[in-house]
This record gives sequence, structure tokens and C-alpha cells, in this order.
Amino acid sequence: MKNFIGQTIEFKNKPKIIGNYSIVGPKEGKGHFGKFFHCVMDNDRFDEKTYEKAEKKMIEKALSGAIKSAGLKPEKIDLFLAGDLLNQIISSSYAARSFNVPYLGLFGACSTMAESLAIGSCFIDGKYFDTVACATVSHFSTAERQFRFPLELGNQRPPTSQWTATASGCSILSLKGKGPYVSMATFGKVTDFGIHDVNNMGAAMAPAAMNTLVSHFTDTKTKPDDYDLIITGDLGKIGSEILIDLMEDKGYVLGINYCDCGQMIYRRRQKPLMGGSGCGCSASILNSFFIEKLRKRVYKKILYMATGALLSTTATQQGESIPGIAHAVVIEN
Repeated sequence: MKNFIGQTIEFKNKPKIIGNYSIVGPKEGKGHFGKFFHCVMDNDRFDEKTYEKAEKKMIEKALSGAIKSAGLKPEKIDLFLAGDLLNQIISSSYAARSFNVPYLGLFGACSTMAESLAIGSCFIDGKYFDTVACATVSHFSTAERQFRFPLELGNQRPPTSQWTATASGCSILSLKGKGPYVSMATFGKVTDFGIHDVNNMGAAMAPAAMNTLVSHFTDTKTKPDDYDLIITGDLGKIGSEILIDLMEDKGYVLGINYCDCGQMIYRRRQKPLMGGSGCGCSASILNSFFIEKLRKRVYKKILYMATGALLSTTATQQGESIPGIAHAVVIEN
């Protein structure tokens, strides 16, 4: 009997999150979740010479911290799944160089944390590996330099912009041990509603979030009220409002149990415009606040869906629109 319906897999052997760790920059540490993050950096460069080297060091720290949290040694990790926003996912790949473990590099843009958890859970459920590490990272300064303009130019940010979070998060999956478990995963489809503005990521990603969310509800015969929380990655203020409208058009009402990490990570006085973004945004909050609340049974069942904009500077400069992707996992205690 198959254990998948449509785009959704229900895991027979529920992978447990036995370890987790989060690390963020100074700005994120002053936000709403500052006291929940495991590590807040003193400076954005993390005492490195460049922002790119700092980003690599962040994901190394997240992986090491999660392994320690799980009570394991690095050699006990059977597979490392990771990705980031930089060309050739160099932060993740260079970090993997420091750990003598098998590595699969992923690129789902800001959806990478959910993507890695979904793929890692498949490996654990099939008993191909005993222990899988899932991680991602982003950095404001490296992302701005790659996708928009170098910070030295001092370009003005339009009102629809979001602030790429300097953050990283890592989860350790295993069948052995205690922790909240991943019960289902829904893999998304690339969705494109013709958005061209690289400073409006929320509008580009919201249609993909709608597509995956509707598919999940249809496949699992569930509805929004069946979850304590429905969490999107980093749609921000505009993207979240668009998603709510799109879901209503499909017959689903997202109520007070819906939240977005991009909207929540910063305080209003920090002037993040439409909120946070970047694959480390939701990864850091998931691997601190949400997993802690699941362990304490404040929440029993959450739907975590990270969203990504699959753009490159080359494509956008050639007039291409911005495709979006969203993957979701159900995490229960």
C-alpha cells in the first residue's frame, strides 16, 4: 500500500527531530525571538574577513550545535542536507568540507529548510540512513550583493522590500531518541504568476504557497483548523496578505492560527519594511521557538511551509519573471 497521495507523503516511520540549533545576527537578536535563539552573533562578520566567510561559519556553528544538542558526535551523522542563497551554494558546500560526512547540496532558495526536512524524512522513513542533518543559512550582506546591489552603493530600498535575515538553523532527524516528529511532507510545484520585481519577493512566492497549501489540504483531507499553527517561511506583510486572499478564493480561510516568520522575526521599530526573508529566517525560528514549544506541548501539530523565489540576477536582467516554490512538512509532538 503506497504511503503518498498526490504531492503528499505520510511517513510510516515517523522521523524525530532529536537535535536542533539556531544562530542569528545582531539585528535578528534584537527582534521578537531574540531570547529563544541559541546564539546571537556580536557582529555581522562573525569575526571573519568577509560576509561570505561569516555565512559559512554560521552554518558550521548551526550543524555543530545541533549535533551536540542531539547528544551525538559528528561521525554519527549519516547524511548532511543543506543549501543557501549564494551561487553554487558555497556556504553549505564549504561548510560540508569541514565535516567528514556524506553531503547533498540543495537549492530551494528560501524554501530550503522545509525541502531538506522533507527529503531527510524520506531517507529516515525508508531506513536508508539512521541520522540525517538538515540545515540552511542566509546573510543580509551576501544576499544583497548577489541579488541586488552592493551595500557600498547605498541604494534606497523600495517599500515592498524585505530584509534578508542573517540567520541559520539545523535539525537532526532520526528514528532513535525523543523529540517532535515529522508525520507528513508535501512537495510543491514551481508556480509563476508573472512577477518581475526583485524587490517584491512576497508577491512572487505567495502563489506557490497557495498551490502547495491547497494541495496539502486536498491530499490529506484536512483543513486549516486542524493545525495549531500554519507557518509560512518569509512571505512578509504583502505576501501574507496575498496568500490569505488567494486561499479564500480557493475556499480556505486562514485564521488566527496562521503566521509568517518574515512578519514576526523583526520588531516594527527595526524598520524591516515588509519584514524578513532569506532561508535562514524561518529556519532559525523553527529550530528555536517552534521546536521548543512543540517539546513543551504548547503546540501539538504544526504545518511548516517554507517558500522560495527561484530567481537569479542573470534571469531577471534578461526580463524573466520570478518563479516560486513552496514545500511543507507537518511536525507533531
